[in-house]
This record gives sequence, C-alpha cells and structure tokens, in this order.
Amino acid sequence: MASIPSIEPFRRRHEDLERAMAEADFFSDPRRAARIAKEHQQLAQLLEKYGHYERLQSERTDCRRLLDESEAELRGLAEEEERRILEELERLEGAILLDMIPPEASDSRHTVMEIRAGTGGDEASLFAGDLFRLYTRYAERRGWQLEVLSSSPSECGGFKEIIFLIRGEGAYRRLKLESGGHRVQRIPVTEANGRIHTSAATVAVLPEAEEVDIQIDPEDLEISICRASGPGGQGVNTTDSAVQILHRPSGMIVYCADERSQQKNRAKAMTVLRSRLLQKKEEEERAQYAAVRRRQVGSGDRSERIRTYNFPQNRLTDHRIGLTLYSLTQIMDGDLDALLEALELADREAKIQALLEERESA
Repeated sequence: MASIPSIEPFRRRHEDLERAMAEADFFSDPRRAARIAKEHQQLAQLLEKYGHYERLQSERTDCRRLLDESEAELRGLAEEEERRILEELERLEGAILLDMIPPEASDSRHTVMEIRAGTGGDEASLFAGDLFRLYTRYAERRGWQLEVLSSSPSECGGFKEIIFLIRGEGAYRRLKLESGGHRVQRIPVTEANGRIHTSAATVAVLPEAEEVDIQIDPEDLEISICRASGPGGQGVNTTDSAVQILHRPSGMIVYCADERSQQKNRAKAMTVLRSRLLQKKEEEERAQYAAVRRRQVGSGDRSERIRTYNFPQNRLTDHRIGLTLYSLTQIMDGDLDALLEALELADREAKIQALLEERESA
C-alpha cells in the first residue's frame, strides 16, 4: 500500500479557515466567502477520511495481536477480519491521496477554446471545422452553452481559426486535457486518386478569465478598428466593426470581426485576451513546481501530436495514455465521455505519483 503524506499541513489549513469563517466580516466578500467555505468543506471531508483510516490501522493492530496470541479458530476469524480491513485501507488510501492533490482554481470555470488549422492546407482547415463540430455536439450533450468569439473561415468550408466560449459547470476541468496537436488520417474530399492524407490542427483550452482575475491597464492596449473581411454582400463587411487589440507587455494580439457591432467585437476580443493572460499567469506559477507535467499546444506540425484520428480504420488513438478506441464515428458526433474520463483518470494517477515523490524527496 502507498504511504500517505503527513496530514498536519491539511489540519492546520483547516483550522486557519475555521478562524477566517468566524470573523465578523467574513461575508462582506461573497466570492471569497464561497471559496473559503468550499475549501473548508473539502478539507473536513479529507480529515474525516483520515480519521477513519487511523481507526482502521488500530483495528488491524488488534487483529495482528489476535493472530499472534489466539488459538486456531480465533486466528481464522482474525485473518478474515484483517483481509477486510486491508481492502478498506487500500480504498481509503487512494481516496485520501486524491483529496490531498491541490485543486486547480480554474477547474470550475467556463472555458475558451481555440482551434487552428495546422499542416495540410485545405484538409487541415476542414479538420479544424470537424473538431469545432465535435466540441459543439459534446457541449450540447452536456447542456452547455457555446458562443463563437472569433472565426476565420477557409474557402473550402472549414476554418483557418475559430475561437469560442463554452459556458457550463466544470467545462474547463472536463476539456482542459484536449490542448495539443490533433492529427487526422483520411481521404480528403478533394483527393481524386483515393490516397490517404495526413493533416493537423491544434487545440488550445483556456480558463475563462474575469476582470477581477486579470487587471489590464488600458494604457497597455493598442486598439485598431478596421473593416471586416469575408464573403461579400454581408452587412458585417460594410462597416468598420472589426477590432484588433495588441497587449503591449505580453505582445499578444487578438482579432475579432464576427459581430456587426464594434462594441460587441471589442468585448469578445477582451474576453479572449483576459483568458490568454490568465493561462499565461497560471503557467508561470506552475513552472515553479515540478509536480505536474506542463502541456503545450506546439506549432501545429504533424509530428507534435497528442491524438490521431484515423478515419479509414474508424480509430482514435490518444498517444499520451496509449488509449485506442474503434468508435471514431461516434466520437466525432460528440461522444467524448469515455475518452475524457480515461484522460482524467490517468491525470489523477500522475498527480498522486507526483505527490508521493514530492513527499519522498522532502
């Protein structure tokens, strides 16, 4: 069985939160109060499990004593009881280790997703469009709301780039492991000789940021207004409504032209900018610790991939966890739960291992 790290830091944190909750002005900041109350409840559950774990350890000691001192009949009962205790201890250890993993503050947020066509020309753009449809259908299955923030359609019918917001409880936690390079192998609709082509697209998953999370100085912004480009004859192209925002300190540039209203385009562009800055801030903070692997989107080249979609074989392979599913048709229609649950399980196991390694090196 695994060795559980010391419970004392969690006990002290629980006591600190109890003192904070007892303060007279605790509810003056509802957002802070809700965050503290949630953490307090989580720690209380952890401490309750650990108390049960200690009681079982004591019961096991008693069983060992009976095994050493009792007659054959009593030893048989003691052996059976010890097996039951060991099974419960193993289950509890896994639950306690999982609860000891520090929660990510962004897990409860909505999410901003960015899909960009990579290597492969028109076929990469078509695949980017297929991925957008995949996440759209998945959001519908979950009862989440999806709003397009910015898009750059390709002439062939897909997207060079599309950025969208998904609103729903735990959307970021559920989708964050989708970040990376996605590779597709199939016969393009433009292929006359029936040859299989390989193309790529990249997916970035960002936690939605609010104004209180990221303070942006208006003096750091360079905002340009221009006429949106796109298919002729649309009202969106007859007014100067497109907005481009440059954030000078980071060098980030956001462009939005989906709405006819300049004000709406500006609001959407700021949503994307805040989310990108929040992700950058969180990545810089995580870089101080070695416990969790950092995932990056990469350049969109075929070789930088987390997943392969092979249409002729109806096969999807996630290369990070070595999982292969022969249900690509259903997955492309939004049936993502089996895949995402497998990724979450692997991620939790990696974090537990990192927690144990951190304890051993302390």
